[in-house]
Amino acid sequence: MHPLTALTPAHFCYLVGVVAIVVTMIWRANVVVPAILATFAVAFAFSGKVLTGLQAIFMGSLTAAHELFNIFLVIALMTALLNGLREIGADVRMVQPFRKIMINGHVAFAILALITYLISLFFWPTPAVPLVGAILIPAAIYAGLSPLGAAVAIAVAGQGMALSSDYVIKVAPGISAKAAGTDMQSVANTALLLSVIAGAVALGLCWYFTVRKNVRKPSASNLTEWESSGESGLFGQPEAHQGSFAKAELARSTSGVHEDEDGVPAMSASGAATLTLPMGGANPLQRREMWSRVFSIVTPLTFLAVVVIMTRPELVGASVIRGGDAASLIGGMAAVLMMLTTLSYGRKGFLDRTAGHIIDGFVFAFKAMGAVLPIAGFFFVGDSSTAGPILGIEAGAHVPSLLFELVQSCSQFIPHSPVLVSLGVLLTGMITGIDGSGFAGLPLTGSLSGALAPMVHMPASTLAAIGQMGAVWTGGGTLVAWSSLIAVTGFARVPVLDAVRALFVPVVCGLIAATLVAVAIS
Repeated sequence: MHPLTALTPAHFCYLVGVVAIVVTMIWRANVVVPAILATFAVAFAFSGKVLTGLQAIFMGSLTAAHELFNIFLVIALMTALLNGLREIGADVRMVQPFRKIMINGHVAFAILALITYLISLFFWPTPAVPLVGAILIPAAIYAGLSPLGAAVAIAVAGQGMALSSDYVIKVAPGISAKAAGTDMQSVANTALLLSVIAGAVALGLCWYFTVRKNVRKPSASNLTEWESSGESGLFGQPEAHQGSFAKAELARSTSGVHEDEDGVPAMSASGAATLTLPMGGANPLQRREMWSRVFSIVTPLTFLAVVVIMTRPELVGASVIRGGDAASLIGGMAAVLMMLTTLSYGRKGFLDRTAGHIIDGFVFAFKAMGAVLPIAGFFFVGDSSTAGPILGIEAGAHVPSLLFELVQSCSQFIPHSPVLVSLGVLLTGMITGIDGSGFAGLPLTGSLSGALAPMVHMPASTLAAIGQMGAVWTGGGTLVAWSSLIAVTGFARVPVLDAVRALFVPVVCGLIAATLVAVAIS
């Protein structure tokens, strides 16, 4: 596109919409309404027709749903699997062996981070926090780790490292790549590297500044003192500001708390949900125990095999597995495992519970990602590859690339330094994460990356990964107190603001280090 492309009212409406969304995020308010209004304004300014503007509101979300539904489906199937594992107690059993190797506070810090990272890669941090919090935090504190040390380990490893790369489920890379117009696998690979660098720096600094000087000798008194401290990490309120996503609702839906027929929450002594439907057979408890043991081993081994196949497909005679193929493999395997977990209920239970888990999975997926659709719909208006249906442009006609043309028109004011542009994209991502969501800003950072990459001769996938780091590390739950960090500090029983203060410098240093590495290798 020629750099002197004449700007139209549609361009200026798009620019105002971007600014409005960023300002709304800074004020920690929900950005769905500004995105919808901006979509209407751009379409109306482009066509001059009110009807086209109204249709664009619908078509924007429909286009986003078409582009991103594979992400919704993977989330739904992985959530269904986790619900199936939780019902038979296999989720708890998978992490229990790690309690035995927490011999001191330093080892406990490393174990908490490692297990949180691995679980969060496959199931996201929201389900991982209740599991790790209920099983491993008490063991870590007994070993001598401070509650604040436990909180920062879980936050950095789960809400930071695992969620920012999202390498297995690939929700974040999918949104970033679609907005940037680049390959999803390239974004995912770069994001994985950057997340490990940022996480290593952040964990190292957290250990040096927060953990090292507060480690105690292993003792039951550590646990007794902690259990009597109360849950001070929730601001004294069950639901704080929730950002663009209803985090409190998501935490409840994956917390392992279920209600019996009278609406009373029921938990087993081991922390696994009690079963409210008969499983059939003479010894239902023994039957559940058997299935729990089997799937606590089969599930991690299966996903380990999937990861090996994804990285070395020639081992099974397959071609390269990339992008949507990888997502479909993960989702299909999750569905099969989920169905097998319900066999413990017998034939009728197998059919009914499988359908129930899938429904619950879709409910969770749309609660987690539904707000992204109108937001992504607005940013898709700025991309020529997706703007046509939204603006009502007939097939074969010229489709404008509003964001790219805006950036080209302002190119003389933008420094052509890869370092400065990369840090600017990182800062933009961090600003969009201020609302406490993490994913809502990815359409913006992805779109900016696609437009800026040619100017600084960097791959769009690298810039998109940098913006993804800033958005998810900030809003995902490490730098803002109104994010899902509340859940982490609630389980650790520490004030959430203490966790933010302990995390700020290490996380920012980690993000800057990762960005500089990305520039160096691009």
